[in-house]
Amino acid sequence: MASKTVLAVDLGAESGRVIAVHFDGQRLSLEEQHRFANPLTTINGTLYWDFLYLWRQITAGIERGKALHPAGIGVDTWGVDFGLLDVQGNLVGNPVNYRDSRTDGMMERAFVAVPKADVFAQTGIQFMPINTLYHLLSMVESASPQLAIADTFLTVPDLLNYWLTGTKVCEFSNATTTQLFNPRTGTWATEMLATLGIPTHIFPEIVKPGTRLGVYESIPVIAPATHDTGSAVAAMPTDTEDFAYISSGTWSLVGLEVREPIINAAALAANVTNEGGVYGTYRLLKNVMGLWILQQCRRTWQTQGRDFSYAELVTLAQAASPLAALIDPDDTRFLAPGDFPQAVQAYCAETEQTAPNSVGAIVRCVLESLALKYRMVLDTLRDLTGKSVEVLHIGGGGIQNQLLNQLTANATGIPVVAGPIEATVMGNAIVQLITLGEIADLQQGRQIVAHSAELQRYEPQDHAVWQAAYQHYLEIMHKKHL
Repeated sequence: MASKTVLAVDLGAESGRVIAVHFDGQRLSLEEQHRFANPLTTINGTLYWDFLYLWRQITAGIERGKALHPAGIGVDTWGVDFGLLDVQGNLVGNPVNYRDSRTDGMMERAFVAVPKADVFAQTGIQFMPINTLYHLLSMVESASPQLAIADTFLTVPDLLNYWLTGTKVCEFSNATTTQLFNPRTGTWATEMLATLGIPTHIFPEIVKPGTRLGVYESIPVIAPATHDTGSAVAAMPTDTEDFAYISSGTWSLVGLEVREPIINAAALAANVTNEGGVYGTYRLLKNVMGLWILQQCRRTWQTQGRDFSYAELVTLAQAASPLAALIDPDDTRFLAPGDFPQAVQAYCAETEQTAPNSVGAIVRCVLESLALKYRMVLDTLRDLTGKSVEVLHIGGGGIQNQLLNQLTANATGIPVVAGPIEATVMGNAIVQLITLGEIADLQQGRQIVAHSAELQRYEPQDHAVWQAAYQHYLEIMHKKHL
């Protein structure tokens, strides 16, 4: 067959890129067209994305890719964030970053009107202050004029797709991240939204991954799983249903693939999330703070004149003493940007541990804590589902940290298969190629990824040591939350 090319637009919290994915009938190959930073801007105390800059970079990348005669364009991004359009289709304000402080106290305000258990029953989503629900509620509470004139709500990738095609819809996988979507009804949770004073008329039709949205300069625009984790999980090169996954990057999304959302008292108590996947699947998972902590540590050291590469940080960590100190990566102090080396040390001091006092010791503390938190999450998910896990697939940029991969295998006691590094881009492309009739289904797509990507396997080591470390970790977590 003739080779087919699609363009995957993939935006992450640190950077974005436009990548051409070529399919020759057996394998996928990637050709980067354009890569760019994703800078944040603070104006009058509010943290924004620079969306017009992102749009210029995306269209520049597509322009370069046009020479390859692509058969499709697909966009995926992070979740939660959104734009509002007025009745004429104009963006009424620059999208605010999900880490902005405007959601402070909003969860508690929401639960006054709608009890926490009812919010979970209607959405099945993990409670985090970054969720779209609390950003919109903050706009209600402040009587935002932007919300007053809004005619259409679009999540971040849907906004980009609107600018590409003129089509105002929300794609399923990203809609489910907002805590505004009811998976039981398959529609927006309008009863809850109305109770909270959030206007319900602004929410558009929800479409499935694989939907043709329109064209951009004669190129079909196809919605993949527009949430980057949804695309990444679509590309997990698994040959068994009994697998777990981690989409590893700024966030670590740790989960299982299931056919139906799990919304019950046990899931509420565990604070898990049910996010939409591709082709009738759900992603039962928890968000873990991920390599954001290491990124912020590195940034702090850079401001101090110590400009370490990530490879140098891993080397220093390997030389540090193992399992000397541990943190909860999801402690609220690690949510907003800041001096994270100091935050790590403070957490250790508060939990009566000897605080790490070198760069290598801090990095090792972060990585070992992530691995143990992954174990904690997987134990919870297995208890909720009764599923066994034969293999743990890790995809995304985080797999470049080989030390973290091995620590994860050790902590979980499960063999780890790392790869592909470009899981999100490959998953984006697979859905486009299925819509275009080039790939039969998700199973074949995953087989193609397995033949296309460089995969590395890590076997668990030092079982007894890590079992003891996990019990110690649970004690630390319990002490912190007393």
